[in-house]
Amino acid sequence: MSAAVLDRPEVPSNDSAPRRSWLPILWTLPPVLVVLGIAGYPILRVLTESTQTPSGRGTEVWTSVLGSETFRDALWRTVSIAVCATAGCLVLGTFLAIVLAFVPFPGSGPVGRLIDTILTLPSFLITLAFTFLYGTAGAVNALIAELTGATTPVIDFLTTPLGVILAEITYFTPFVVRPVLAAFAQLPREQLDVAASLGASPWRVLRQVVLPEAWPALAAGGSLVLLLTLNEFGIVLFTGAKGVITLPALIYTRGIVTFDLPGAAVLASVQVLLSLSLYLGYRFVFARFIARPKEQ
Repeated sequence: MSAAVLDRPEVPSNDSAPRRSWLPILWTLPPVLVVLGIAGYPILRVLTESTQTPSGRGTEVWTSVLGSETFRDALWRTVSIAVCATAGCLVLGTFLAIVLAFVPFPGSGPVGRLIDTILTLPSFLITLAFTFLYGTAGAVNALIAELTGATTPVIDFLTTPLGVILAEITYFTPFVVRPVLAAFAQLPREQLDVAASLGASPWRVLRQVVLPEAWPALAAGGSLVLLLTLNEFGIVLFTGAKGVITLPALIYTRGIVTFDLPGAAVLASVQVLLSLSLYLGYRFVFARFIARPKEQ
């Protein structure tokens, strides 16, 4: 027998190759089934309920709900509050992160931990705190009445869209502060020192060196806040803002108060569609305009 024949590597049998090719699928199947059971079934159940009519199945409920002025008002109110609250969170969160990262002051550590603590609190606690402070019988109005002798509340914004927006900004701002602080921590201090040594003003360093490093973190934090505010219900409910009807509040009214389950299912389907569209849009923007420049 020749040496070439002895040195030839063994060829795996054809029976083991198909078995190995099925292993990744077998390992992936259990988590996929779990995700489908947890997330897929409720969505399918809601979609099925939305087609329920007194005469069987159909799209009459969809046509009635989507064509109503109540739905259009709730949709506009939901989107406008979410956008305004997200913009406020981005501005306030960026300011707080810059102060905590680059402006040393006594007590910065406790302030940072206090901001983190807000993340652990339920949203209705922020609304109750706003009520105690800025409500018609709150501490601020009581102080103003004592100082000026006013007999009617001077501050009365809590039950308006502005009150909801301010409460959401207070609660969701830490979701922007945390990722921006993490981005600032990755910024080499040598870049700041070099820019300062070349005569750049602090505002120019902030604009041209610091903030460009924070854009991915701002995009991540802002998209998360937009998703959360789009689906926020507790703050709207506990402010008692009767004229502020958002989609989550309308879903609650249709499903729990009036027990209109098909109508509530239609609204819930629209809410899920909004959230999924926003998430997919964020993933596209992040992959197209944020992740790609960093890879280059």
